[in-house]
Amino acid sequence: MELVTRPHVENFIKWSKDRPQVLVMTADLTNSCEVGRWRDTYPDRFITAGMAEQNMLSVAAGLAREGFIPWLHTFAVFLYRRPYDQLAMSIAYPNLPVRLVGFLPGIVTPGGVTHQAIEDVAILRATPNMTILETGDATEVESVLDVTEEVDGPVYIRMLRGVLPRLFPTDQPMKLGQSRQLSVGDDLTLVTSGLMTEQAMKACQVLKSRGLNVNHVHVSTLKPFGDDLLMQALGQSKKIITMENHTIVGGLGSAVAEYIADEGLGAKVIRLGLRDTYAHGASTKYLMREYELDSAALLKAVERELNVDLHIDREELDAVSLETRDNKVNAESL
Repeated sequence: MELVTRPHVENFIKWSKDRPQVLVMTADLTNSCEVGRWRDTYPDRFITAGMAEQNMLSVAAGLAREGFIPWLHTFAVFLYRRPYDQLAMSIAYPNLPVRLVGFLPGIVTPGGVTHQAIEDVAILRATPNMTILETGDATEVESVLDVTEEVDGPVYIRMLRGVLPRLFPTDQPMKLGQSRQLSVGDDLTLVTSGLMTEQAMKACQVLKSRGLNVNHVHVSTLKPFGDDLLMQALGQSKKIITMENHTIVGGLGSAVAEYIADEGLGAKVIRLGLRDTYAHGASTKYLMREYELDSAALLKAVERELNVDLHIDREELDAVSLETRDNKVNAESL
């Protein structure tokens, strides 16, 4: 499995070269959000707002009205929680083409509750005119830039950073409103997003060795939600598991449950995610295990729902590896 170090850095520089309308704004988190080299390459198109996110979103709205396309880079939580009124009234309401690039989504930070965007999808799904995208690997980090050009209004991106696996081939980029079929099976349907997909792929390998076949679908467009592939997968199973780096309220699991209810499909939806709780500060690996968001938690859910004992211990699961990370870049650091 190929590993890519900071795929957004150079890719964004190359992508912006012939797009003079693209500006970058940051809130005192330039290198932390991988645009330090972008600033050095295009200094006349770079604006630092300091730690004043409400002002940054207001300025971005004004720039968008003048024909620019502002790309705001900061930690995800600082794009919607503090400046929500500016986001809703100055950007979403007039449907302006502002790109909100949110790093460290969910619990991928040791910063604790002040830095963990665990309800961002819920809040922005409820905000009219918002498009929500979530990257799951290096290929999607690189291709999400092109996806935004299909959207006239605001776009919120749950962006991954650091050393990332390439789960999807480069000739299969992210596409707006199009999910990915990762495995086919009729024992149950599994829907994942973001970094949860890597955990799910690992678990699916073990399940296959036990004779269980999972219909696994990866979703990168969280709003607008749904495409033919995903809807077909949801309609063919009576047991559906969703897995997200987010609270189970209002995110991917809720979107799936809403569709099941609207269509009267009569399926059971098991939502794996944070369960009405804040997470404390620690490593991502520890938090995912502590709050039951890792591949082991998924296997337990499958055993429970299918009423089987797969006799899988953590040692066997740890032996299954899609890739081997190195320590050259600490994606969890602030």
